[in-house]
Formats: sequence, structure tokens, C-alpha cells
Amino acid sequence: MKLIERIKESGGWLNRYQHESVVCQCTMTFSVYLPPAAATEKVPTVYWLSGLTCTDDNARTKAGAQRYAAELGIALVFPDTSPRGEDVPDKPDRYDLGKGAGFYVNATQAPWSTHYQMYDYVTAELPALVEANFPLLPGIKSISGHSMGGHGALICALKEKGAYRSVSAFAPICHPSIAPWGEGCFGAYLGDDRQTWTAYDATELVKSGSTLIPLLIDQGTDDEFLAEQLFPQDLQTAYAARGGNITLRMQPGYDHSYHFIASFIGEHLAYHAKALKA
Repeated sequence: MKLIERIKESGGWLNRYQHESVVCQCTMTFSVYLPPAAATEKVPTVYWLSGLTCTDDNARTKAGAQRYAAELGIALVFPDTSPRGEDVPDKPDRYDLGKGAGFYVNATQAPWSTHYQMYDYVTAELPALVEANFPLLPGIKSISGHSMGGHGALICALKEKGAYRSVSAFAPICHPSIAPWGEGCFGAYLGDDRQTWTAYDATELVKSGSTLIPLLIDQGTDDEFLAEQLFPQDLQTAYAARGGNITLRMQPGYDHSYHFIASFIGEHLAYHAKALKA
């Protein structure tokens, strides 16, 4: 790992690194916030997955999470949202496919499959790397995210049984197989067989019998993408059909932005801290 930035914040340290990813076959960038408690002991971790067009930088500068993480004694890990580099395929004319739009899947189709292995990156390679190099409690982790990253958080928690103590999301893409964003990326990364898409669709995973984990979801009622892209009601219905524990909070007047996230991030981190320290 190469340290490229180090910033003191709320008594802890916000560090940014680059490393050569084996699964993505390129140089990846991520950020880690270590709370003051990490100076003397190992701490639990919350992974934050960001949305379309974002990098690791958006949440760490806009969400206001570090202050709460410092108080709660938890570390934050901010991965990038896709592979990067000159050799990495991209669609420069589209914000919703290619760089910045990895969708947290393992691509199977050319030319994407060589580098776009984001599911393995966020669930396996990056956790192993940070747990080996920072004062983090091994395996004691939770996950959250926004929009495309909310989708990523949900599928990681549903697919990786027992890997995460808790999961939450802000305005997640809950049923990507029927959402324009999801259809565009899944078709490119996974191919035309829609049955293969269900492995990365939270609603379809629940329908097919994935082990249920309690979900906390915040969704703004004035989110401009709610009706066309997000479909939280589909996930809620699927969870309810199996007697699962889902808390879907429709927040009046809030949109899709980081202003919305910053308004409730403290509650989400407290939710995760309770599960991480149980």
C-alpha cells in the first residue's frame, strides 16, 4: 500500500491509500478513517459503498461520518466504486456504465470481466488487506452505502452469510433487474441472460431464499430517482413475505443527495456500533 494522504480529523486519522488489486488487475484507491480509540486498541469497522459517479472521496468529505465514528470508536473504510486506469474499459459518454459505475458485481462479459470484479474486491480482497495492515478487529464488520452503493451493501450482506454484523442503506437500488441503471450495467457486465442478474439483485435474492439479515433503509420522499430506479417497496414486500425484519423509513422532503445522508448518518453509525459491539 502507498499512503497518498493523511488528515487529522475528530481526534483520529483519515488516510488515503493506493494499492495494486489482484482481482481488479489495476491500481485501486481507498480511504480509511481510524478513530482515536484505534491508537490503543483494535476497533470494529463499517464499510461504506458509494454511488454512481463517485470515488472513495465523496462520502469521506460530504457525509460527516467521521465525527460519529470517532465518538463510537469504529473505523470507516471507503472503497472506490470501480476499477480505474488507462487500460480499464469505460464508456466516457455514460455516467451509469464503466468507471464510477462498477455496480459491485463480478463482470463475466468482455471487455469488462478483466477488471470489473468489484464484488470480490469489496467482500474479500479489501477486507483482508485492511485487517492485515490496520488495528481492526478481524471479521467484526458492518456495511452501508448509498444508491448504487446501497445496492452493493444489501447484496453483500445477503450473499455473504454471517460476514456482516449489520447492514443499512440510503436510497438503495433495491431491484436493479427492473431499474434502468441496473439493466444497463447488468446487461453489459453480466450478459443478456437475465437469470444471471438475480445473483446481484437484493429483491431477487430475498425471493430465492437468501439468509435474511435485519435491514435499515432510509429513503427520501422527494428523491428524484425513487419511482424510476429504486423500488424500495419491492424489497419490503419480499422481506415481509418471508417474515424478515426490514425497517424502511420514508423521510419526508429529502432528496437523493449527501445532504440527506448527512442528516441521518449518525443514526446509521449508532445502529452499526450497537451490532458491532454486542
